[in-house]
Amino acid sequence: MRALRWHGPRDLRLEEVPEPGLPEPGQALVEVAYCGICGTDVHEYAAGPHMIRSGPHPLTWHRPPLALGHEISGIVRALGGPVPGVAVGDRVAVDPCWSCGTCRWCVRGEYHICPKGGSVGLASPGGLAELVIVPAAGLVRVPDGVSDELAALAEPLSVGLHAIRRGGVAPGDNVLILGGGPIGVAAAIASRVAGAAGVFVSEPVPERRKRIADLATETYDPGASDVRREVYLRTGRVGPDVVVEATGVPELAAVAISAARRGGRIVLAGIGDRPASLDLTALTFYERTLVGSLGYQYDVPRVVALLDSGALDPARMITGRFPLEAGPELFAGLAAGRGNHLKVLLTPKEL
Repeated sequence: MRALRWHGPRDLRLEEVPEPGLPEPGQALVEVAYCGICGTDVHEYAAGPHMIRSGPHPLTWHRPPLALGHEISGIVRALGGPVPGVAVGDRVAVDPCWSCGTCRWCVRGEYHICPKGGSVGLASPGGLAELVIVPAAGLVRVPDGVSDELAALAEPLSVGLHAIRRGGVAPGDNVLILGGGPIGVAAAIASRVAGAAGVFVSEPVPERRKRIADLATETYDPGASDVRREVYLRTGRVGPDVVVEATGVPELAAVAISAARRGGRIVLAGIGDRPASLDLTALTFYERTLVGSLGYQYDVPRVVALLDSGALDPARMITGRFPLEAGPELFAGLAAGRGNHLKVLLTPKEL
């Protein structure tokens, strides 16, 4: 089969590789319909390995080269054992988290922070291929009313939903989101679903501000506006109840903390690779709460249900659909900041 495999920084190859074979217990074989390109994928391509391990992964035992991609929709072709509510032939979205199932965190349902855990496409071959092995527990059946394209958005939307849940966004809250990329857009959509009264987005790229304009109460160019002051004034000189940092840029962590109201909450949802310098008194003196948000925790089924109900309309996130063969050129362009894409979907099928 064809697979888009990461060999090292800037070394992404479309290759013919053996099919995965039958799944083991706890696994499923999925024929890929669409797989989104995540910022994490682009980061690994440009300057990895970061989340990819150079040697064998301690849970999956896979090592590079491996196919990238964890934002997956497709059809179940084989199961390694019974999966409640899912059968061979079903259309599915995928929670791609591998977890050991036996540690303290897994037993508590916190599988997403399993010490041995990892993700399809980083700890094992991913969905930028024709077939992929995924955790059977991560299969979520997709209703007929949800397209394969939207089903592939369930994973990135879950990142935003989890961040909003971690921030405790409640009806009537004001939310400031730093970054209008995929995580920021997902957080904005989730904020609206949670009943936020105000959703403010800071994003330097004009095209992204335009795409998110109808979701946001106001969008700001941080290069031209004092975002903290603008949102403070727009919220009755109180400030946002929740600030979501959705870029992973270390310097924005301090901005997020200073922007939150007294007693407010700050969620760090972006993943960076450099340390941040923080003024801890900005937390203590104002009794602000700072939390991290990693991926999702049983959020993919919630998102699929919201997609089916029509409560989520994320179609605006998709800015390109391409065949798998276009992958190497697309990754190079995304890493260079070309194209102004928000969410790109690749497919091994004919378009």
